[in-house]
Amino acid sequence: MIQNRFNQNSLYILDEPEASLSPQRQLTLLITIYELAKQGSQFIIASHSPILLGIPEAKILNFDSKEITPIDYQDTESYQITELFINNRAGLLNKLLNK
Repeated sequence: MIQNRFNQNSLYILDEPEASLSPQRQLTLLITIYELAKQGSQFIIASHSPILLGIPEAKILNFDSKEITPIDYQDTESYQITELFINNRAGLLNKLLNK
């Protein structure tokens, strides 16, 4: 859908566009957004997806404190939790489930 409705040189505001997308479709969306941005479009995206937060050259802003601040991709909570889960699934689940 996004490939047919979005055009270059436009501004788009997206609220959690990953909500119904599989990881593969999120990657497709990432590519589309990146290509459109290279052609002059701008995107304001509210997302918790570590995939979409990883769009190259994206400026990520953190709204978790009183002030809105820039944050590096690897410092986002979404990235850190995903990395922790992937790298130590058993340990994390044991801790969370009190096993």
